[in-house]
Formats: sequence, C-alpha cells, structure tokens
Amino acid sequence: MNNFKNNINKYAGELPSAVKHLLFWIVIFIIYVLPQKMYFNSTVEFLEINLMRFWLQIVVAYVTLLWVIPKLLNKGYTIAFLLVMYVLLLFISEVFITARYFYFEPTYPHRYRVFLSIYGDLSYWERLRDIKALTLNEATYYIQPAFFLVIVKFYKDKQRAAKLNEQKKISELKALKNQLNPHFLFNTLNNLYVLALQNSKKTPEVIEKLSAILDYILYRCGHTFVSLQKEIELIENYLALEELRYEDRVIISFEKNVDRDVKIAPLLLLTFIENSFKHGISQELKKGKVSLKIQLINDTIVFVLENSKPDFFLKNSGKESPSIGLKNVKNQLELLYPNAHSLVIKNENKMHSVTLKLHTK
Repeated sequence: MNNFKNNINKYAGELPSAVKHLLFWIVIFIIYVLPQKMYFNSTVEFLEINLMRFWLQIVVAYVTLLWVIPKLLNKGYTIAFLLVMYVLLLFISEVFITARYFYFEPTYPHRYRVFLSIYGDLSYWERLRDIKALTLNEATYYIQPAFFLVIVKFYKDKQRAAKLNEQKKISELKALKNQLNPHFLFNTLNNLYVLALQNSKKTPEVIEKLSAILDYILYRCGHTFVSLQKEIELIENYLALEELRYEDRVIISFEKNVDRDVKIAPLLLLTFIENSFKHGISQELKKGKVSLKIQLINDTIVFVLENSKPDFFLKNSGKESPSIGLKNVKNQLELLYPNAHSLVIKNENKMHSVTLKLHTK
C-alpha cells in the first residue's frame, strides 16, 4: 500500500504544474457541473449557463491564489483580505447577474420562470444594487475550488519546507566536508608554509583571507538565504587564494555590478567556481582563464562564469560525467528557487560556461 502511494506521489510530482491544474479543473467540472445536466432541457442550455459559472469559479480561484492571499493575507492584513474577498465574490455574482439579465433570461425564460415571478419587475440597476443577491450558497459555489487549491498549495508548501529543512541539514554537512575543496585547503596551507619560510609580506594577507573563508562557511551561512554582498566577499577571498596557488598559470577576472544588497542561497555560486578550478584550471598545462560576472538586473541575480578547458578535456569530452556537486546544486535550486531560476551550462570546445539567473526573494 505504501509503495502504491509513493508511486502515485512520484508520478504526480513529475507532472508539469499546468497539467496538474488542468486535471484539477476537470475534476471540479465533473463534481460541480456535470450533475446539473439532468435539470436542463438541452445540452446547449446546460453548457452555456454552467460554463459561464465555471469560468467565474476559475477567476475567483486564481485571483484569490495569486493576488489576494499573497498581497493581503500573507502580510497580515486579515480584515482587508476578508473585505476584498467579499467585494470579489460580489463582483463575480454581479457579472453573472448581468449575463443572466441580458442573455440567459431572454433566451431561456422557462428556466427562470420562478425567479422572474419574484424579481422580474426589478430593473437591471436595481438588481445590481441588491447586495442580498450574493447568497451564502452562491458565495460557497464560487469560493470552494479556490479553497481546495489553497489547501493543496498549503500542503505543497509544508512539504517543500520539510524538504528544505532536510536539504539544509545535508547541505551544511556537505559544506563542511566538500564545499571547501580539501585539495584547495591543503595547497593553500602549503603555500602559506612556503611564504612563512620566506618571510613574505603576503603571509598575513593569506592567513586573513583563509580565516575569513573558514569563518564564513562554518559560522556565517547557516540561514536559508544570506547577503549577496557576503557571498561576493567569500568569492573574492577564494579567488585571491586561487591566484596565489596557481600564480602565472591562471588569469582571473571578476566583474560586479550590484547596486544594492539582496538575499541569495549560500554557497551556490562558490560550487560552480570551485568546479571551474577543479575540472578546468587544475588540469590546464598552459595558462588558464576564469571569468566571472555578477549583476543585479531589477530583482534578478545574473551569474556568468566562464573557464578555459585543457586539451585533455577536448580529446575526451564525450567521457565526462556529471559532477556530483552540480547535481546537488540543481537539487537545491529546485527546492530553494522553484520556478524562480534558470541555469544554462554550455560545454564548448575550449570553454565551459555557466549562466545562472535567480529571482530574489
């Protein structure tokens, strides 16, 4: 039984969001609309009247889900939320009153004979001003699909939060063990030892940068989202130590165009940069190149990284396997930036590039 449930959840999770919403509305149509067919004289009459109300259900659902809840309820404006919901339902009800008055009543008078015997003397404007037109049954009919969607979204958000917490714990452990490449740390300490023997003036600077990197990774990036400026400082320290490590074997350029501080998931960018050195520069026999650019365009962080590839990779490009670190980053992106990121990786003849766009929270 558990296997069956797990398989259902797995296949449902793999469906595109648009398909899930389509299936949801098909179910709503079957539950709310089809049972009404027996009360109508013709299929055309049944479809015209009920599809009108069905589309109004859809409007209420997505206005509520995409605007009213995020803009009001989620920000604590409960009274404003209730007021706007009442106005929305009243407006939708009056849209149907308009359609009924000008089209459905003249076209299907037999359908509304009881209603017309009571309200037939009221003009169009008198009906619109009658707030009692929005009955409890009418409001419930329009709001129920939205209520179901909110429950589904709440359940998905809870699942995503649980996955985020789990992924966060895993990421923290991997950050401690893997994020700072042991080879990088070993070589940096070795270079530091050599500088100390030479009484080099660079020694204090190297110690300071290495200390800053360790302090940030161990103690400063425990939150789900951190300051972009702090991530940039981490990258600058990392690049400075890699320049010391490779000396004349690498040319590094780092361009920043960030006019304000925003939040970003920690260590995502560093993973790509580490990969560029580990799989590119460290294998390079000639002088390698690494070029980075971080921009903030409106509310989107744009990260572009390019690094040269050694001739060995050119000859064996078909044998490359996906990096485990890259898989982990992609999983984190799906969890931390659902529908709010794009990642393009190009593996060309002499250049490997990464373009990552993150919509800020």
